[in-house]
Amino acid sequence: MNAAKDELFIYNSLTGQKEKFVPIHKNFVGLYVCGPTVYSYVHLGNCRTFISFDLVYRYLLHLGYKVRYVRNITDVGHIVDDVDEGEDKIAKKARLEEVEPMEIVQQYTLDFHDVLQKFNNLPPNIEPTATAHIIEQIEMIKQIISNGYAYEVNGSVYFDVWKFSEKHPYGELSGRKIEDLISGSRDLDGQDEKRNPLDFALWKNASSEHIMKWPSPWGIGFPGWHLECSAMSTKYLGDQFDIHGGGMDLKFPHHECEIAQGCASTGKPPVNYW
Repeated sequence: MNAAKDELFIYNSLTGQKEKFVPIHKNFVGLYVCGPTVYSYVHLGNCRTFISFDLVYRYLLHLGYKVRYVRNITDVGHIVDDVDEGEDKIAKKARLEEVEPMEIVQQYTLDFHDVLQKFNNLPPNIEPTATAHIIEQIEMIKQIISNGYAYEVNGSVYFDVWKFSEKHPYGELSGRKIEDLISGSRDLDGQDEKRNPLDFALWKNASSEHIMKWPSPWGIGFPGWHLECSAMSTKYLGDQFDIHGGGMDLKFPHHECEIAQGCASTGKPPVNYW
């Protein structure tokens, strides 16, 4: 991105074009960046994302904007292989090392901060954690269900992608068509709780062996990975904010699902520049 005559232009991944940046609120920028899932040490590839957005943050400050930079810590809900079935990455690490999950979270969060300090990164204004925002996530799920875009099965809640796509574009950020995604997905064969293989979990029912779980209107469980960022970003930046960043590997499905959740809960696109 570049500035000329006090104008800022940003490449918007949502439109595939460089656009003039116009903040929602004059002289204020709401910036959200997906932070790490803290189950292992960060490597240089991880750091690239955070260094890049540190530069964006600094440049916005240099231009005179007041910036609220929010970068989360994912400490629950991120399932191995990024699917709705399987083991939570942090819980798995805790089981292997025979410690409490929050010991894993603490160890690797401290390491994350230490590494970014070595790169002289500025800390975000707010660094929320998923486990501290369970209430907000439950409330967002309630709203999505109320608006008709989610359904409950056996204590789990799934986002209805097909229903959502009837009124909203799904796949717009990644350039994927829902028909192609469906044709390329596996057959449910009646063995899955989902109505459609593209549907993703907002809340998962927890087995008795599952360590990290909370009470909810649908039973004891834990939040879906995609939901966490939607709940935390809107809490601190509002239903609509300016810039959302993250690694390219998050573009689909994570960021695509965030857009869907935001639209489904408020009726408005959550972010102007991706």
